[in-house]
Amino acid sequence: MDTVFSSTIELAAGIAAREISAVEALNAHLAQIDRHNGAVNAVVTLDRKGAVERARQADATLARGDTPGPLHGVPFTLKDAHETVGMRTTAGFPPFAGYVPRLDSPIVARLKAAGAVLVGKTNVAAMLADWQSDNPLFGRTSNPWDLSRTAGGSSGGAAAAVATGMTPFEIGTDMQDSIRLPAAFCGVYGLKPTEHRVSLAGAFPDSGGTARSVRLMSCLGPLARDIEDLALIHRIIAGPDGADTDLAPVPFDPTPKLELKSLRIACANAFSGFPVAAEISAAVESLAAELASVGATVEEAKLPKLDLHDDLAEGGKLIGMMLEVAQPEPPDQPTPVSRWFAALARRDRSILTWERFFESCDALLCPVAMTTAFPHCKPGSPLKVDGNDESYWMLPAHGAVFNYSGHPAIAIPCGQDTSGLPIGLQLVGRKWSEARLLGIAAAIATLSGGFRRPPGY
Repeated sequence: MDTVFSSTIELAAGIAAREISAVEALNAHLAQIDRHNGAVNAVVTLDRKGAVERARQADATLARGDTPGPLHGVPFTLKDAHETVGMRTTAGFPPFAGYVPRLDSPIVARLKAAGAVLVGKTNVAAMLADWQSDNPLFGRTSNPWDLSRTAGGSSGGAAAAVATGMTPFEIGTDMQDSIRLPAAFCGVYGLKPTEHRVSLAGAFPDSGGTARSVRLMSCLGPLARDIEDLALIHRIIAGPDGADTDLAPVPFDPTPKLELKSLRIACANAFSGFPVAAEISAAVESLAAELASVGATVEEAKLPKLDLHDDLAEGGKLIGMMLEVAQPEPPDQPTPVSRWFAALARRDRSILTWERFFESCDALLCPVAMTTAFPHCKPGSPLKVDGNDESYWMLPAHGAVFNYSGHPAIAIPCGQDTSGLPIGLQLVGRKWSEARLLGIAAAIATLSGGFRRPPGY
């Protein structure tokens, strides 16, 4: 067993069968962190002593003959935003530098109850507010495929840790492409579920017991090197939890085994007016042609008649209104309640329009972001796309559209560009269709190539 690049499911099965101990699995991952983290800077908090004790307890549980959970003994890291009892949670923000939560967030509690062994926390953008993972507390995370480039954000440390074998899976947060973009940049899979599928409680450090303001557009979801791992982790963390009252009690169906020839795929190599690198557009077209060649029904997407630029702007306004509530002092001119309800009504129209679009296809294949991993830079700097300067703020546009609409989307690795950097594409489906969307991604992986280990790891 290649321990650090085994899938989560393989590791759990090996530990349950006593082919490898939880301590041995942990030690292999700690050695990988020791070997590579200095260059990549993905893991920023490491509870070595506590993790060893938890792994020993996992082995003792098996020795007693107790029935293991689905993640029994599997080591993992978490994005430094989730509240973790006894382990600092900073969101890369100096005022939270010493914050140690008294409770685990619901998703952390579920992962631990499934038997997983928490090892440490991974780097983020400061306050989760950028598409590069860089902050005043821990510095920047580099892309394992090219250390001069970003791993993305805000879940950049998570994606880099998964890609380099420091952890078998991670849980990211995604308000504007923050799971899918770093997954694409680092060449791993990332799932943004349907809005209100996974609890947001404890998904951001809260040392003062303030009202939870982020209730729309933001989602939690897994990153992994394997589609089946995404499905397993999602099943564990999804659903009502007694803390987030917005969660819908929608059952999660088993991931279906699908034949490519049964699929109806709509393809868009770019959205109108959204910049995207030619090699990414070509990857969409190439995969679409391969799908058609094996019998899938593939059509050029007739995208909804929506002003997607305006959707992005409206999404930004909604985020601003939510964050306004979280400020220590109210603004001099708070947003009128009528404007909030008008914004929600506009968003409803967009959501319903996309739902009608998905009545005629199983999934939409499109870009995740406008470029592959770009060189470290000051946030807001123009980004080069095919030699042209493009707005930094349009980087996640293709992904952020589906934060505004709330639809589930998966970033899938699809080869490399001419610079050797991973290309990530996006599969989007109708609301609550995660199981089928994961089945589609698994079927397509036979053509798209799946995860590839970065050179040197």
